[in-house]
Amino acid sequence: DKKLASEESWIRQGVKARRTRNEGRVKALEKMRELRQARKERVGTVRMQAQEAERSGKLVIEAQELSYDYEGPPIISDFSATVMRGDKVGIIGPNGCGKSTLLHLLLGSLLPKSGKVRHGTHLQIAYFDQLRGLLDEDKTVQENIADGKDTVVIAGMPRHIIGYLKDFLFSPDRSRSPVRILSGGERNRLLLAKLFSKPSNVLVLDEPTNDLDAETLELLEELLIAYEGTVLLVSHDRAFLNNVVTGTLVFEGQGQVSEYAGGYDDWLQQRRQPDTPEKPPVRAEKQRVKSERPRKLSYKEQLELDRLPRQIETLEAEQAALYQDMADPLFYQRNREDIAKAKERLKTLENELETAFSRWEVLESFRVDVYDAESKGKR
Repeated sequence: DKKLASEESWIRQGVKARRTRNEGRVKALEKMRELRQARKERVGTVRMQAQEAERSGKLVIEAQELSYDYEGPPIISDFSATVMRGDKVGIIGPNGCGKSTLLHLLLGSLLPKSGKVRHGTHLQIAYFDQLRGLLDEDKTVQENIADGKDTVVIAGMPRHIIGYLKDFLFSPDRSRSPVRILSGGERNRLLLAKLFSKPSNVLVLDEPTNDLDAETLELLEELLIAYEGTVLLVSHDRAFLNNVVTGTLVFEGQGQVSEYAGGYDDWLQQRRQPDTPEKPPVRAEKQRVKSERPRKLSYKEQLELDRLPRQIETLEAEQAALYQDMADPLFYQRNREDIAKAKERLKTLENELETAFSRWEVLESFRVDVYDAESKGKR
């Protein structure tokens, strides 16, 4: 118990130290978003940076008129975008809309039905998901990173492995512990340490926040903001996207994917409202006042909006647990009825999540419209 208390105290100190830098992180992200909009090259240094191989060219990915479908309705239709060095791009959309498909198209691991993708030079891509099965349970934390060596090369400079692992909230004692005794949160931090120790200038993360605890999520945010390369990120986590990305690619239905500068909230404010037929200018003044006063949420709708994030979080937690269960090789040795029930529940969760996200987006757009109108009225 005494050792556990010591470990927890050590971790809390690390979390507290990171939180003191939050203001600087926000300012840095705002600056990166400005630079993305202006399409200027970002320069600078950070304390905690991933090891970068030979720096990629200014152009990372250029997609030209991409279209893709699975012999049915279009998943992606006539999509074009350019990803430059230093961009951190979030991909947003309901479950099953094609976010991972778009990711594979951009990376060249999936060929489009039409259009083309061009990559810049010297790209070295690191995938977070591909590391999950690469932890050696019998080796220690530090052995999984440095293969028994005392140092690891980070950003071209040697660092002692214990010092490097401290950045990921591992105390010296915990760094020497075997992986098999680690908690889920510790395993995820070890995966991050492994990811950021690899030479890369492009990071790819597909739903990385599904099974991260609060400390690990905050650590990942800091690492991604500090990372000097390019990030492609699929996530439903609104706060995470707001804190990390410089731009978003958003699935808006019928295969249409649109590009926006900024995070999740920036998308909500920038997205185009549906076109409405023009009406004759009768009682124009009354119409003007009406348009300036968007409908406010009812009390019941506001309660629903307040509850939806927790509802989504609960559904995602169950989904993540089910995914983890199904990833166990022994899962398919169970009886057919249990396997069928698990698959059916997974399908139900995906539908419930899509419904919850769609409802949240509708209610949140009302709230944002009212906020914007009230802000204009105070000027």
